[in-house]
Amino acid sequence: MSTPQQFPASERRVDLDWVRIGAFGLLIFYHVGMLYVSWDFHIKSAHRLTWLEPVMLLLNPWRLSLLFLVSGFASRFMLRKYHLGAFIRSRSARLLIPLVFGMLVIVPPQSYLQIVEALGYPAGFADFYTRHYLAFGSQFCPNPCIVLPTWNHLWFVVYLWVYTVALVGLLWPWPALADRLGTRLAALLAGPWVLIVPCLLFVVWRRFLFPAFPSTHALFGDWYNHADYATAFLIGFLLAQQDSVWRGIERQRWIALVAAATLFALFIGVRAGLLAPSLVPRWFASAAYGCYQWLAMAAVLGFARRHFTADGPVRRYLTDAIFPYYIVHQTAIIMIAHALRGSGLSAGGEAAIVIGGTVLTCIATYEAVRRIAWLRPLFGLRLEVRRPAGLAQQPA
Repeated sequence: MSTPQQFPASERRVDLDWVRIGAFGLLIFYHVGMLYVSWDFHIKSAHRLTWLEPVMLLLNPWRLSLLFLVSGFASRFMLRKYHLGAFIRSRSARLLIPLVFGMLVIVPPQSYLQIVEALGYPAGFADFYTRHYLAFGSQFCPNPCIVLPTWNHLWFVVYLWVYTVALVGLLWPWPALADRLGTRLAALLAGPWVLIVPCLLFVVWRRFLFPAFPSTHALFGDWYNHADYATAFLIGFLLAQQDSVWRGIERQRWIALVAAATLFALFIGVRAGLLAPSLVPRWFASAAYGCYQWLAMAAVLGFARRHFTADGPVRRYLTDAIFPYYIVHQTAIIMIAHALRGSGLSAGGEAAIVIGGTVLTCIATYEAVRRIAWLRPLFGLRLEVRRPAGLAQQPA
């Protein structure tokens, strides 16, 4: 049996690099899945795959929160290299430049094709872009009613930058606050409490905030998501140097996995009406969802810490590539899916082409961008062509 890995506080966490790569990589498959389920998306396939929704629900509660947690961890280690002013300048450049570029160049085809498919918009892309996309207001109301310009999938970048700015605002007058809170939080999460206390927090957010503030990704008024993602971000930030907590998560990875699987099965049972309402309180689904959220993250973190510790050229390549992949992937999905509309392909054939085409688009984009100096900052890469790779240097 393998032995637990020991990670000094100053060492790069290769396992979290792999977690970040895997979580971003899942976005391609998740957003392709959005073409085939009943949930709202920018465009839809003619095919519906009802069996896919439980599979996507398996990922949906924790995949984005996990990214914010890893981003919090990375932010803490960046602060070991920069003072607060330099940190926020570096973070802003790595996040806001790609955001603005993405909103002006990458995202507009998504909105255009959404309107083409929803309303049969007769004019070309240039007409849409100049007359509607840059209107800075609601367009095409009442159905669909979209606010343009938009950030669509780049909302993650916006939220991460806001949390970073808020964090710097707290640390500026109290630079030692992170160390003090991290030490106290680590003591609170000793033993089994590392699985219990965060679980209770996510349950509270799901039970009391989600009904009043459903997910919008619109920044203002999106209070459930802010509670959810900011909690994950702070957990990663405050516990980044608390190795005892990470060892505890690794030791309890199997407990977290079994408990997460059990809660997910119960959540699906309630959602599908398989469990009698007389036996299950109405609030149980929310509690199961919230607790599953943290336990799934803990299981991923624990197993990654134990098994995903190998470094090499693949990890170094993907650590840089994954953020540009994220920027372009959804536009590629939507453009390829639209091109296949009316092709008569089966769902499997269509999905295979969309996935394959999206992956190739991501690879080609990154290979071009990393070789052209002026394009690098537009996709979240440093200006220099060669730099040391590592989680703490990543933009998200």
